[in-house]
Amino acid sequence: MLTMTQNVLQYCVDEKELLNGGNAMANPYVIIAGCGKVGEKIVHVLNAENFSIAVIDWNAQRINDLVNQYDILGIVGNGASEEALTNADVESADLFIAVSPSDEFNLLCCALVKAMKDIPTIARVRTPVYTESVHLIKKALGTTMIINPELETAMESSRILSLPAAYDVTLLAGGKAELVKFKMPENNRFSGKSISEIDNAIPGDFIIAAIHRSNDEVYIPNGDFVLEPRDHVSLIASKKMVRTFFKEMRIENEKVKNCMIIGGGRSSYFLAKELIKNRINVKIIEKDLIKCHRLSDKLPEAIIIHGDGANEGLLLEEGLTDTQGFVAFTGIDEENVILALHAQANSNAKVIFKLDRGSFKQTLKDLHAGTTLSPRDITTEAIVAYARAMKSASGSKIETLYHMYDERVEVLEFSIDQETRVTNIPLKDLPIKDGTVIGFIRRGEQFIVPKGNDCIMQGDTVLIVTINLQFSEIDDILKK
Repeated sequence: MLTMTQNVLQYCVDEKELLNGGNAMANPYVIIAGCGKVGEKIVHVLNAENFSIAVIDWNAQRINDLVNQYDILGIVGNGASEEALTNADVESADLFIAVSPSDEFNLLCCALVKAMKDIPTIARVRTPVYTESVHLIKKALGTTMIINPELETAMESSRILSLPAAYDVTLLAGGKAELVKFKMPENNRFSGKSISEIDNAIPGDFIIAAIHRSNDEVYIPNGDFVLEPRDHVSLIASKKMVRTFFKEMRIENEKVKNCMIIGGGRSSYFLAKELIKNRINVKIIEKDLIKCHRLSDKLPEAIIIHGDGANEGLLLEEGLTDTQGFVAFTGIDEENVILALHAQANSNAKVIFKLDRGSFKQTLKDLHAGTTLSPRDITTEAIVAYARAMKSASGSKIETLYHMYDERVEVLEFSIDQETRVTNIPLKDLPIKDGTVIGFIRRGEQFIVPKGNDCIMQGDTVLIVTINLQFSEIDDILKK
């Protein structure tokens, strides 16, 4: 059905069914303002999880493409207008998400929605000055969540540079634990050993939660599983224990002392600020002179070089061969890839590069160009975790959602607010689904890697790693 309402062009596959019956009544209804790369990815994930969705954007072609691909409501118009929000039936909405390119527009959308209906609102906000005042903005506008993709990308990069043995580091348990991915080295003393043998040989609490093998198979290993060279291993442990683990494994893991960053955008600024705080020497190469001056003012401790980071001679002149960390954060994916490959070939640096588009991920993995970070994926996962939590029954809710290995494995943190079917029962007696493991239990200040006699209790935070996708509550881990 296609109708014209004043200045709003509305596409709807079946508006009455979508908004007033069927799945919409059973599942949360989400309105998304902004249909760029992030908005499209959110639609893709939430649609697969049977959310009811409406999208608003000025670009008629984007709306048309999404409506033709998914069973959703599409409105061409201004997401910060009462008319567009009314046509999207904001009164029936359970969640509003604003991910347009404009920070101010996203915040205005959320404020208007709050005035029309008191529902959770999420805004993507990237400007550093707004990020520094995020608590005041949330208080003033009532915005539930503000996400800065560039800041989150920078923080992830900082964690990886502090733990070079890993190519991915995610904070869990409110920062008390880490999910670390690393590649099993050739000729390591634990190659050919079972998980149980490694557990017995290395003192301390940790769990090897998932394995991605070179044949592209993904495993949630039990104690008999044997590690092989080149396995991609996902380890969960406290920060201190992670470092002990690498030491016992005899995997080199010395923190970088200097870092070269190519590109002077927001991600580079946030990363440099964090690295300087951690006493790491920073050099930024940026070809825009105005950006160089701004960075010099904001980051007096950093060395700012005005030049083209894609110039091979300049990179060598500025010490590429001796740098311990190399980060390609330009605004062009192809340039970041080339820079990462060049750094791998000409240095022993820990290499990180940004990839805004999701194309050719497997090819890039095969090239071993370094650690790839996607601001789009970081934003999407934070938003999807919040949205999925809305589907949870009372008793537990999702605090964190993280995908691994091309979205074939999910890592979820559940907060246990009430007693459920899994509480107060020894884990050995729970009929837990195959391909699912309990990574840890956080009980107050305690960090527990659980054994068979441990129980999940009300008030705990529980981490689950699973190949069974789309869990929305803790009881989903059970077979029945």
